[in-house]
Amino acid sequence: MSMDIKQIQDLIKFVAKSGVNEVAIEEKDFKITIKTNQEPTYVTATLPAAAPIVPVQNPVSAPVAAASTLTAETTKPADDSSKYIAIKSPMIGTFYRSSSPDKPSFVNVGDEIKAGKVVCIVEAMKLFNEIESDISGKIVKVLVDNAQPVEYDQPLFLVDPS
Repeated sequence: MSMDIKQIQDLIKFVAKSGVNEVAIEEKDFKITIKTNQEPTYVTATLPAAAPIVPVQNPVSAPVAAASTLTAETTKPADDSSKYIAIKSPMIGTFYRSSSPDKPSFVNVGDEIKAGKVVCIVEAMKLFNEIESDISGKIVKVLVDNAQPVEYDQPLFLVDPS
């Protein structure tokens, strides 16, 4: 995995924006360390990228459960949006509603979706990642414009699971 100069520049910009003080990536034939001159923020991560990501999945189920108990107690129409579940971005990148400019959007408001359906693409460092819904329901709102940058865990769609 060698990185070209553009990817390294993108990584440097990302590190600068994230507020992290130092990032080190090490592969068998490649090593890069980026240090910023900000106040130290200590982040330790092991190289198998899957390991740190897995625990993040668990907290998602907790807010969902909290939202459903909230709906049971509050039956006022003013709290309508509390029954909706957000599909969030699993990464930082650029949000695309379709696979290319001349293709239709993966999903539109009013579409019924099933868990596993591709709802958008998030492009990160020239990799186009298809984002699948982890819930079934109806799309009630698209929260991000096409070709806009998105942050990790930023809500992209609101889904009515009922």
